[in-house]
Amino acid sequence: MANHQVATLAGGCFWCIESAFNSVDGVDSAISGYAGGQSDSPSYEAVCRGDTGHAEVVQVTFDADSISYREILEIFFALHDPTQLNRQGNDVGTQYRSAIFYHNDEQRHQAEAIIQEMTDDEIWPDPIVTEVEPINNYHPAEDYHQNYFKNNPQNHYCAMVVAPKLAKFKKTFASRLR
Repeated sequence: MANHQVATLAGGCFWCIESAFNSVDGVDSAISGYAGGQSDSPSYEAVCRGDTGHAEVVQVTFDADSISYREILEIFFALHDPTQLNRQGNDVGTQYRSAIFYHNDEQRHQAEAIIQEMTDDEIWPDPIVTEVEPINNYHPAEDYHQNYFKNNPQNHYCAMVVAPKLAKFKKTFASRLR
């Protein structure tokens, strides 16, 4: 019987993060969504305008007997720049912030520990600004955002931003892919 756990992660545009995690062995699903805001019914348009306070997130359901939460976090930190405040590259706004929305105290401790380790080891030249906060007000994104990269590889953003990030990810984490 699988040991299912959930991680909710914000690292810029959810299309890239979702696509990467959906290719990882031990991940049951990666669902694009919104978390951390005030609205009870956030829409993509309202989130993009910054009206709701939500971040674009990916909610990852995984089998902890196959992949650990720590490994999920290691992949997450490899997929984005955790030193950019409220942005990832040209995507700017609080909806693109780096955040870990923990589901229990153990996840909070592990998130804080990995951030401290990366800080101590000076992995990044600038300070890590990733927020660590309890999961709140999560909502799945609209259906058309699910598997967006897979369904829309010709989209300009996907071709220019997502595809190169995923190629690098697949090379780095080849041993973790299905």
